Amino acid sequence: MKMKMVAMLLVVLLAMAPLGHGIIDQSPEGVERWFRRLPHAKEKLTKLHFFFQDVVSGKTPTAIEVARSSLTSSSKTFFGLTRVFDDPLTVTGSPDSHRIGYGQGIYSLTSQEDVALLFTFNFVFTDGKYNGSTLSIQGYNPLEAKYREMAVVGGSGVFRLARGSAVASTYWANATTQDGIVEFTVYVLHYDVGGNDGDEQYVQDM
Repeated sequence: MKMKMVAMLLVVLLAMAPLGHGIIDQSPEGVERWFRRLPHAKEKLTKLHFFFQDVVSGKTPTAIEVARSSLTSSSKTFFGLTRVFDDPLTVTGSPDSHRIGYGQGIYSLTSQEDVALLFTFNFVFTDGKYNGSTLSIQGYNPLEAKYREMAVVGGSGVFRLARGSAVASTYWANATTQDGIVEFTVYVLHYDVGGNDGDEQYVQDM
């Protein structure tokens, strides 16, 4: 009986605890309150800038092959190759730079003429102003182009109902290992319903 009362008290205390820095309430009640405030919210444009560390080689890869077609090995564009990835997002291009989240998703080589990827993934923020929030990205990524624009198709937390563009450019690549570092500049329209204020190195409100 005593243990049961202690457990109930812990549940109550956790429910009453304030949300941490950058965390937005994602309970059903919190989401409902957010949408009720939405008609009075102001839409804002935020610019995000960070680096995406994609490691295929070594003992601890962040991207692993999960499928390939019967044509992949003989294809000049690796047609059909598919990888699942969980890549660190960092403030600078150095692998040892401060980590602010992860890029998690799938990319597939989908062109028989060019080395081009179909990207479907999330930016998952784990530190700073947008800790606990995500952005969902989808689009065409031709690796030989200097700049590749993909669509921001949604998000969660601070980025509910988000839309915008994510521009990728290759910061560093190794053709032998297929490891790479991608620089991302993201322009996202989202709603300011109050709270979650502050500045971070990788964020610029516009």
